[in-house]
Amino acid sequence: MAHTFLLEIGLEEMPAHAVTPSIKQLVDRTKKYLKETRMDYSDIIPFSTPRRLTIKIEGLADKQPDIDESVKGPAKKIALDSEGNWSKAAIGFSKGQGMTTDDITFKEVKGTEYVFVQKHIPGKSVAEILSGMKDVITSMNFSTMMKWNVYNLEYIRPIRWIVSLLDDKVIPIQILDVKSDRISRGHRFLGKDVSIDNANDYASDLEKEYVIVDAQKRKALIESQINEIAANNNWTINIDSGLLEEVNNLVEWPTAFFGSFNEKYLELPSEVLITSMRDNQRFFYVKDADNEKILPYFVSVRNGNSEYLENVSTGNEKVLTARLEDAMFFYHEDQKHDIQFYVDKLKKVSFHDKISTMFEKMQRVNVIANCIGEMVNLNQSALTDLSRAANIYKFDLVTGMVGEFSELQGVMGEKYALINGENNVVATAIREHYMPISANGQLPQSKVGAVLALADKFDSILTFFAAGMIPSGSNDPYALRRQANGIVRIIEDKQLNLPLKAMMSKFVELENANDVAPNLDQDKEINEIVAFIKDRIVKILKGDKYSHDIIEAMTNGLNADVKFIFDSADVINNDKNNDNFKDSIEALNRVLRISEKASFKPDELTVDTSLFENDSEKALFEKVNAMQDGYFELNASEAYERLMQLPILINNYFDQTMVMAKDEKIKNNHLKQLTIISNMIKWFGDLNELIIK
Repeated sequence: MAHTFLLEIGLEEMPAHAVTPSIKQLVDRTKKYLKETRMDYSDIIPFSTPRRLTIKIEGLADKQPDIDESVKGPAKKIALDSEGNWSKAAIGFSKGQGMTTDDITFKEVKGTEYVFVQKHIPGKSVAEILSGMKDVITSMNFSTMMKWNVYNLEYIRPIRWIVSLLDDKVIPIQILDVKSDRISRGHRFLGKDVSIDNANDYASDLEKEYVIVDAQKRKALIESQINEIAANNNWTINIDSGLLEEVNNLVEWPTAFFGSFNEKYLELPSEVLITSMRDNQRFFYVKDADNEKILPYFVSVRNGNSEYLENVSTGNEKVLTARLEDAMFFYHEDQKHDIQFYVDKLKKVSFHDKISTMFEKMQRVNVIANCIGEMVNLNQSALTDLSRAANIYKFDLVTGMVGEFSELQGVMGEKYALINGENNVVATAIREHYMPISANGQLPQSKVGAVLALADKFDSILTFFAAGMIPSGSNDPYALRRQANGIVRIIEDKQLNLPLKAMMSKFVELENANDVAPNLDQDKEINEIVAFIKDRIVKILKGDKYSHDIIEAMTNGLNADVKFIFDSADVINNDKNNDNFKDSIEALNRVLRISEKASFKPDELTVDTSLFENDSEKALFEKVNAMQDGYFELNASEAYERLMQLPILINNYFDQTMVMAKDEKIKNNHLKQLTIISNMIKWFGDLNELIIK
C-alpha cells in the first residue's frame, strides 16, 4: 500500500528572500535522507508561505526493503586455531554481525577460504523511518540564523508548531518544546487553527482558513490580479519576476490593489520613481498603454482579503508620498552645486582607511583607465572622454539623493552629469562603471564604460590585496570576488586582449610615475591576483560546461591573458574528438614531462647545432626556430595550429635521439631544445592536465 506523509514546520514570519531557498533545501535534504534510508517514494511536493515550510511525500512504501547479504570475515586459517577451534577473531566477527559461530560458513575467494555469514536484515517500517525527519529539520542552515528563549538551536525563525502525518496518523517528532500533532494554523488575522485529518487534505483544509500553501498557485493568483487591474485601467504593468517572487513570499492570502501619487513627482527621473516603489515599498510601477511613460499610480499586494481595501490603499499612498517628497527635495538640492563641488568633497571621503580617500582612488583609476584604453586601441576622442569620466565618476556618492537611495549610485551620476553638460559618453560610463552588480548582472555596453569599469575593479583588487585584505574561505567583505568576476566577464564580452600580469605591473609603474600610488606595495601581490582572477575564469568555464581537464589545462598555463584562456579552451574543446588529437597531445606532453628534468635560466636557452647527432634534431630545431617568430603574440587558434605542426617531428626526434645521453653537453643541449618547445606549449596551456582516451 502506498502512503502519503505530510510535514509542516510552522514558524514566525521568515524574510521573503529566504522562503524559496529554504523550501528547496528541505526538499533536497529529504530526498537525500530517503535515499540513505532506502525508503522508496514517488514524489515530494513542496508548499511554502512566510510562516511555514511544508513537504508532502507521496507513494511511500510500507517499509524499507529487506536486505539479504553475505558478509565476508577473516580467512579460514585465522578463524580456526591449530586444534580446529574458533579463534577470537572468528567469535568477534560473528558477534559483530549479531550472530554466532554456528552461522559461519566458508567460501573460497581467489584460492583462499574465508569466513562468511548470511545476514537477513528486515526493513524498518515507514513510520520508524519518518520519525528520523527530526534530524532533517534541525540540520538545515540558513543565511540568517537566530536563537530564542533559553534554547541553543539556531534556526531561521522560532519554530511554533509541527504537523507530522502519515496518512491520518501522527508521527511523533519533538524539537525543543514543540511536539508534532495534526494542528496547523490558518491566516494570522483571517483564519484559525485547523485540524488536518489526512495528509492529502492539507492544501484544501488550509485554504478554508485563508492560506494558499501552494506557492505557484499563489504567485499565479497575484499575477492574474495585477493583470486584471492593468486591463481595467488601460495600463501597462511590467511584472518584475524578482519582485513577484518577493511579494509572493510575503503573503498567505494575496489581494492586489492600486493607489496613486501626485503628478508633480513625475518630474523625478524614472529610476528614482521605480526605486522608491519597487525596491523600497515592493510596489509594481505603472506605465501608459504604450508602455512608454510612467503614470502616477502603483499596484501592491496585501496579505488579506478585499475588506477595507481603500484604507489600505490610502495608507500605502502616504508612505510612498513621504519617500517621493524626500527624493524631490534631494533632487533639487543636489542641483544647486556643480560636479566639481562634489568631487572636492570626495577628498575627505575614505575609500578605506588603510588605502586612500575616494578622490585619490579616482586619480589612480584615471591612470589605469588610460593605460587600458591605449591597450584596447580607443581613439583620441574616446580617451579624452574616458579621462574626464575617471576624474569625476564617483562624485554622486556625496549627493543627497545617493545618500538617501544608495541603490541609485551611478544612475544619479549619469543624470546629474547630463544636467551639468557632460556628454553622453562620459555620463554613460559613470553609470556603467558599477557593472556587473551581480554574478550574472548586465555588463557595460559602451567601450568607454567597460574600460572605466575594468580600471575601477583592478584598482580595488590591487589595493585591497596590497593592504592585506585578501578574501579567504567565504569571507569577502569587500566583494573582491565579484569584482574579479566582473573583470573576467567584461574582458570576455568585449573580446579584449589584456595580459593580466604585465598589465598590472604597468599600472603600478604608471601610478608611481604620476605620483598617485598609494603607500602600499602593490607589486608583491600581483602573482596572487592573477591566480585569484583565474579562479573566476574556472568558475565561468565550469558554468559553461567545459570538462574539468580542459579547464585545468587552460587556466594552469603560463598565459595570463583572459581572452586567450577562454579561446584556448574553445580550441581544445572543438578539436578533442578529431582522429589525430590523442596522438598529437601525447607527443607534446612527452616534451613537457622530459623537460621537467631540466632547469635553465632564459638566457641559457641557446641550442648548439654543432652537437646534433641526427637529422631529426635538426629538423625539429629548424621548425621550432621558424615557429617562434611572433608566436607569443598569436591568438589561441593560431598558436594551437603552430603547435600541431610539431607532433610528427617530435615523434621522429624521440625515435632517433637518446635525450639523456651520457655526454653532459649533448644531454643538456637536448634538454634545452625540449625546454624551448615546452615553454611554447605551456604558453598555450598545461596540456598534461588533459585526459586523453
